[in-house]
Amino acid sequence: MSLTPEQRIELHGFNNLTKSLSFNMYDICYTRTKEERESYLQYIDEQYNADRLTSILKNVAEIIGAHVLNVAKQDYEPQGASVTLLVSEGPVAEAPEDVFEESPGPLPGSVVIHLDKSHITVHTYPEYHPDEGISTFRADIDVSTCGEISPLKALNYLIHSFDTDIMIIDYRVRGFTRDIHGHKLFIDHDINSIQNYIPLEAQKIFDMIDVNIYQENIFHTKCKLKQFDLNNYLFGYTADELSEKEQADITEKLTVEMNEIFYGKNISGS
Repeated sequence: MSLTPEQRIELHGFNNLTKSLSFNMYDICYTRTKEERESYLQYIDEQYNADRLTSILKNVAEIIGAHVLNVAKQDYEPQGASVTLLVSEGPVAEAPEDVFEESPGPLPGSVVIHLDKSHITVHTYPEYHPDEGISTFRADIDVSTCGEISPLKALNYLIHSFDTDIMIIDYRVRGFTRDIHGHKLFIDHDINSIQNYIPLEAQKIFDMIDVNIYQENIFHTKCKLKQFDLNNYLFGYTADELSEKEQADITEKLTVEMNEIFYGKNISGS
């Protein structure tokens, strides 16, 4: 199904398809002591507090052309935050030319995109291992829309909004709508892979794998940074302050942690 705005399907009534994007990002850090871990978690808590997350979600709403109706936000003790936006149809009367294309979406201040009804949520989850010095921060963002445009158009902006080591991305189209002849439509746009919505600069630095169920309109993509620089995973000091053995041990622990998250299973053998 390859459509342009001029060749849009004529529908019987409202477009009832629900399109849901789940964007999960992980930031991983090695902390040698309890004090370092607490400092890292405090840094993350400040970096991704409810106010900043609200700003990110409002930009997502702008990108998909939605009006924000209500904002609920909460910072938690000792760490973590949640934000939920209820949004409604934006002011764009006609879908732009790239609505039906598999391509990275715009950044804020660029094109807005037609939407009907939606909600956007984010929850953060700081986590650490009590013995091995690994601290992990996860943010889960869900964008659910009804109407023509896929929330995948917000993916480009989300990738640029977080420093991430691993991304787990899910996209699903649910329900059905009808054309003017009463024929059910279970998807209204072409999609081959979520990777087609990831900007080229991100594709170059991430290893990516797909697990797609095309007949069910379910798409799943995992991304993990290709290059490993130990300095990017140390908090408050650099690798040259460590012995070669310490560097090797920490690198192994971090690599196992990242691979377990990426593949979704324990592989350390412990």
